[in-house]
Amino acid sequence: MTPLAALPSPSTAVWQLGPVPIRAYALCIIVGIVLACVVTEYRLRQRGVAPGAVLDIAVWAVPAGIVGARLYHVITSPEKYFGEHGQPLKAFAIWEGGLGIWGAVAGGAIGAWIAARQLGIRLSVIADALAPGLPLAQAVGRLGNWFNNELYGGRTNLPWGLQVHVMDPDNPGHALRDDAGNPVLQPGLYHPTFLYEALWNIGVAVLVYVLDRRLRLGRGRAFALYVMGYTAGRFWIEMMRTDEANHILGLRLNVWTALLVFLGALAYFVRVRGPREYLVPVGVPTAPVPPAGGDLSQVDLAAREAGPQAVAPEGYRVVTEEQFRAYRETGVVPDEEPPAGDAAEPATDAAPEADAEAGADADARPAAQAEAGPSADRDS
Repeated sequence: MTPLAALPSPSTAVWQLGPVPIRAYALCIIVGIVLACVVTEYRLRQRGVAPGAVLDIAVWAVPAGIVGARLYHVITSPEKYFGEHGQPLKAFAIWEGGLGIWGAVAGGAIGAWIAARQLGIRLSVIADALAPGLPLAQAVGRLGNWFNNELYGGRTNLPWGLQVHVMDPDNPGHALRDDAGNPVLQPGLYHPTFLYEALWNIGVAVLVYVLDRRLRLGRGRAFALYVMGYTAGRFWIEMMRTDEANHILGLRLNVWTALLVFLGALAYFVRVRGPREYLVPVGVPTAPVPPAGGDLSQVDLAAREAGPQAVAPEGYRVVTEEQFRAYRETGVVPDEEPPAGDAAEPATDAAPEADAEAGADADARPAAQAEAGPSADRDS
């Protein structure tokens, strides 16, 4: 059966800008990081965090995430670096690819925790703000696999079957070419599992946004929802992949990882309770009161004009949604922080229109727009 159409793959994933190689995968990763930062910044502001905090978080979280992603890849694929024909120094050659999302999230969480302590913000607030943006970043990052002709599944005759180029081992990032100079294609069409995962991640971002807005998730539960959604998709997509991988009991290692992480996130989501957390700054001189429903950025601007000591708060105090709404109306910081125990969550049918008018719910606009290595067997 001849397919009616096919999904082509680029024959080049690296372009030279003078002596500097520009890699498509790296560009996708950078765009994804920027997208996640934009979404997170927007959601953090609407929870009371001062503008620009996401940059302070990214300074720690992004490098830690890259280190964690590389460590996970090396630990789960040790034979490539420490086996009989392994090259140990290649473990540091991160530019040749090999990053695992599991390690990226774990490493990024450590970096975010360090930043959270410096900023005086609860890590759960950062995690929940990041929850819709992270899968969007992953979706954009997966487009890099398309350029690299990697992370595809078995053969298929479906109209969206993927044409795969044979990549040149002596010229990474470029396809092999025949004597006539034409890129060499592998025979047949293949399942574009990287595309399946990208589309799944976009769906996860929408799911997290909708349920978080309706259920007012707090204390890291929005992030746990993202983890459950992502791992559920990664479980079945991973089983379709045909690139080299270590196996345990007949299943790919990442299949087991997805299953265990899903169960851990599910247990956290079910066990943890509490309303969404809002923050008010501590150590910032009283600023002029914004107009009803106004943006906190107006208060921040006025505080900056009041003097350099007011540019950044000394920390934040967790308040209830009602206290936060009152703070936005009056500019008066509540005297007491609510109990840290398992408070009852607000009704799930709270009117988003009223919240939008009060400016307390920043999730009125969904983040509708939406790992890194140049070979499928190096991507975890």
